[in-house]
Amino acid sequence: MRRSVRSIALASVAAVALIALLVTSASAAPGKGVKLGGSVPSWAQAGALKSAASPSAKVSFHVQLGWRDAASAAALAKAVSDPASRLYGHYLTAAQFRVRYAPTRAAAAAVRAWLVGQGFTVTDVPANRLYVAATGTVAQVEAAFAVKMNVYTVQGASLRAPAQAPTIPASLSRTVTGVVGLAQHAMKPLVIAPPPAGFRNGQPWSAYWGQKVATDKPAAYGASQPYAVEGYTPKQLRGAYGTASAIKHGNDGHGVTVAVIDAFAAPTIVYDVNRFSTDNGVPAFKKGQFRQIWAPGLVAEPATGDEQGWYGEETLDIEAVHEMAPGARMVFYGAYSDQDTDMDAALNWVVDHHVAQIVSNSYGDLGEDLPADQIAAERAIFIQAACEGIGLYFSSGDNGDEVDTLGTRTTDNPASSPWVTAVGGTSLGVGARNDYLFETGWGTSKSVLTDDGSAWDPTPPGNWIYGGGGGTSQLFAEPWYQKHVVPRSLSGWFSKTNPGRVVPDVAMDGDPTTGMLMGETQTWSDGSVSYDTYRIGGTSVSCPLFAGVMALADQRAHHAHGFVNPLLYLLARSHAYRDVVSRAGTMAAVRSDYANGEDATGGMVFSLRTLNQTESLQTTKGYDDVTGMGSPNGAAFLRALAWPFWFHHR
Repeated sequence: MRRSVRSIALASVAAVALIALLVTSASAAPGKGVKLGGSVPSWAQAGALKSAASPSAKVSFHVQLGWRDAASAAALAKAVSDPASRLYGHYLTAAQFRVRYAPTRAAAAAVRAWLVGQGFTVTDVPANRLYVAATGTVAQVEAAFAVKMNVYTVQGASLRAPAQAPTIPASLSRTVTGVVGLAQHAMKPLVIAPPPAGFRNGQPWSAYWGQKVATDKPAAYGASQPYAVEGYTPKQLRGAYGTASAIKHGNDGHGVTVAVIDAFAAPTIVYDVNRFSTDNGVPAFKKGQFRQIWAPGLVAEPATGDEQGWYGEETLDIEAVHEMAPGARMVFYGAYSDQDTDMDAALNWVVDHHVAQIVSNSYGDLGEDLPADQIAAERAIFIQAACEGIGLYFSSGDNGDEVDTLGTRTTDNPASSPWVTAVGGTSLGVGARNDYLFETGWGTSKSVLTDDGSAWDPTPPGNWIYGGGGGTSQLFAEPWYQKHVVPRSLSGWFSKTNPGRVVPDVAMDGDPTTGMLMGETQTWSDGSVSYDTYRIGGTSVSCPLFAGVMALADQRAHHAHGFVNPLLYLLARSHAYRDVVSRAGTMAAVRSDYANGEDATGGMVFSLRTLNQTESLQTTKGYDDVTGMGSPNGAAFLRALAWPFWFHHR
């Protein structure tokens, strides 16, 4: 998840048109340059002012240039992604995209020259010249852009932002579309992770759903409930999602490259993935099959996130993709910080150098209350990816409808963008034979065992704690591919006349109660460092699992699916999906945890986790705003996704 600590003040769907018009020349005073809209966050208000920013503080930012003929680029992105188009699957190379749409060298040079003249250090101009990255001090920013840089208190955090829209020379007004990074904003991994210190699952646990029933604990919903699973293994997840046979017969992702983007880079990733794979019947990485790379051309802001948490995110992402597509090549690009500018630069590098056909992104913002220039900058990257046949997959979020977190119902960016595939979360039941027992929407409420062991408190379902992100965007309009599939009651949630993009598109296991087993090197309370396994959840599990399935689909089709949403919605209500619905009756599981996170010496904590508690979101038959169109139905899903390429290119 990207971290957004701001309160949400979402624009209407109609306001999305403002993103395309960030340069507001009408606000320019003669001879004083042109003001740029879209760079000041909504939380930069006088009431939240804490202090002036330190003049010597470092600021890293991107001056965005945008595409030449952006409308044509978007039209091409749609055409090559839509099975109904004669251009379907006829992607551009990165070089071809640059020739058609990249800003000119002269435009980038002009921006660079101005920045250098203002005393900034230019740190990067990517090959597609989408932006010019620079770094300097607060004092330099204030002088160059005619702004006042302040520190604001936002939900307990201190964040820097400009108090006014930045001003640029009039000569650059036809080139520059925004300045991203003047306001601090960090991304958050979308993973329900253990604490930074070592962590193990408490016992007892079940090896598969329902193996052990907690008859020694109070009943709930009229029956004793099962103990939560230890964490599903690769064999269990492949069996439940119907891909085991395909992988066994060589449809294992061979010939496909999957990229994963996160902040930082886990120092033990190769050992951890190979150890986990070997222990769980998955081939270890072959020579050259995996690369870990620091994303080039970036200058980091001071880290604002938990590096250990991001290490766990990377480990989870790589292990999840590898267990679902063990033959695929993988490359990890680590941003130097969790700031938006660094994360987006890493994604831009992967897209602009066509590093992979599939990119898994298990991070995002809380909500959509973001500066318009940031939204526009990300959209530009997404459009290039679609034109090149690169599929971008984003976790939908771990806070349900965000009401408990942000006080208002909202989807999370960038999963809510109509140019990416949003992957939601489910609760999955896997049987003794690695068979699919059930799947329902992920939304968890928690009650804790009382001290005397006689009852669950609060009375079940208890307090809501987390769930798969979903709902209706107020930032993005309903895309063409969702029409006639998504119910108007959802797309028109906020406005019947201006329907919005609804999230997610698809879903896979994400509930920590039915989570995935992963292995990671950890630091324990006695100071020792060693490898161990634990169960983990979040849509950070769902997204790389689905990316792995898509690697199988790309291999089977002998063609990259690229931006796959138009095809996914064309297959709505077909056997390609398992329709995820609410189960009859209320389902729950008992979770055991070590109080100290490591062993039973500190005592045990038992809780009842009730499933499918999704607040204002609803798990229903057909498309819903918890699980989208459902989860991939194994061989039927792979067959269905192979058909359009045979039809178009036969």
